[in-house]
Amino acid sequence: MKRIVLFILTNLAVLVVLSVVLKLLGLDQAMYSQTGLDYGALLAFSAVVGFTGSIISLLMSKTMAKWSTGAHVIDQPSNEAEAWLVETVRKLAQRANIGMPEVAIYEGDANAFATGAFKNSALVAVSTGLLQQMNKEEVEAVLGHEIAHIANGDMVTLTLIQGVLNTFVVFFSRVVGTLVDRAVFRNERGSGPGYFITVMVSQIVFGILASMIVAWFSRQREFRADAGSAKFLNTPRPMVNALKRLAGIQPGALPQTLQAFGITEGNRFMSLFSSHPPLEARIAALEAARR
Repeated sequence: MKRIVLFILTNLAVLVVLSVVLKLLGLDQAMYSQTGLDYGALLAFSAVVGFTGSIISLLMSKTMAKWSTGAHVIDQPSNEAEAWLVETVRKLAQRANIGMPEVAIYEGDANAFATGAFKNSALVAVSTGLLQQMNKEEVEAVLGHEIAHIANGDMVTLTLIQGVLNTFVVFFSRVVGTLVDRAVFRNERGSGPGYFITVMVSQIVFGILASMIVAWFSRQREFRADAGSAKFLNTPRPMVNALKRLAGIQPGALPQTLQAFGITEGNRFMSLFSSHPPLEARIAALEAARR
């Protein structure tokens, strides 16, 4: 269930807070002309609100990731394990034709993630649990998976998709709010208390539906990142072994804003909202490609 909240709570919280602020400032009224709702102005307004949260989240992703996980960036390796980790990431980044990411380690159970707004200045972090519970070949495969996320531009693409969906959530919630306010509360301008309440409820409902689309894209990019790891290592075997290893342990929890970029088991009961496919599906895809 924790994985579900990634695409729901984070983005809905941003939309609700922005909506409240804009309502208090009276900026919602800019969407109305003398004849009623101005759909062109509403769409522009919705795009600004819809993309603001996603873009801010993307630009702050590295800083928030370090802060929320307590990750220690390796500026100068202090031991052989750190030196191997940095060199492995450097080698994979060269194969992916991207700039060298920052490399970090954080305390926790087995997990890893990649984040950052730009391909050539990203962050790759692994947990101490991952380093302890996997051999070097398996760790390299996981690192290849994270590097593939960066090379594929997944963070930016996910932000754009979320921004577009947020735009339509804002747009249609205000259309519904206006219709309800006029029909139920007989407010000709559609901007009374009924409007505000309906907008809040509609944003939550439409936001949940939009999260299904974002989660679907997130699941597809996991398959692509697995394939990317297999390409960088010239064989899918290490990634298959890493996923089988993960199937026998519980991946460590990540902050909500990072869960889509880390390792997690797909949720069988709430698969429409799961950011990751089931591990067995990822293993089957890699083994099919190997055959």
